Amino acid sequence: MTLPDLSTRIDGIFHGSVQSPWPDQPASAIHKTRVDGIQRIDIEGFIGDLQADLTVHGGVDKAIHHYASDHYGLWQREGEIPSTVTPAAFGENIASVGMTEDTLCIGDILRLGTATVQISQGRQPCWKLGRYSENKKMPYLFQKTGRTGWYYRVLEPGAAQTHDEIRLIERRNPGWSVQRVTQARLTRKVSADDAGFLAEMDDLAAGWRNAFARMACGDTDEDTTARLTGSASSATPLRQG
Repeated sequence: MTLPDLSTRIDGIFHGSVQSPWPDQPASAIHKTRVDGIQRIDIEGFIGDLQADLTVHGGVDKAIHHYASDHYGLWQREGEIPSTVTPAAFGENIASVGMTEDTLCIGDILRLGTATVQISQGRQPCWKLGRYSENKKMPYLFQKTGRTGWYYRVLEPGAAQTHDEIRLIERRNPGWSVQRVTQARLTRKVSADDAGFLAEMDDLAAGWRNAFARMACGDTDEDTTARLTGSASSATPLRQG
């Protein structure tokens, strides 16, 4: 297979600190601000970027979240976010134009600055996205459209800064785009054969492999209410960067 010539430039890098923006809910680090200069990357992501709830955020399979800025114009034209909204509005670590869930695949290995990263899964949107974007429908819209962004695991630590190149260097699972796999995971509309294949895909994050293993056995009755509404949220100690 010929490797697609797929590359872009980093338009922004964003870090978050743990805050308590909603008195009735646990702390969050979804609010991220632009950082300038060289940013070091270790096995858990950008040094200095924090997570509030390590049961659902962060960790080696969700070290860095990348969101396609291409989608902002779509959300704005659809009336879901104001025209003044700019990248990091969805809590992403990296913003760029030219790579999307349709053009990237689970397991893709990319050079990110001097680091080497691998796409491990899409994003499962939660209630914090709705609160932070001031659009309570946004978690559901992320699921419906598949415009969720994706997570990287870090294979080789390094560093990156705004305007550095992001380049695809290896494609391990052609045909299994981030869009395809994420929508299968979130909608649970997937054949038993496909679910079984994904359950054995080593490049896919362990939690998603386990979910597809259940789907392959016919268990598609996952309760997403707590994740989407925040009705049963709880926090655990944060990662120190």
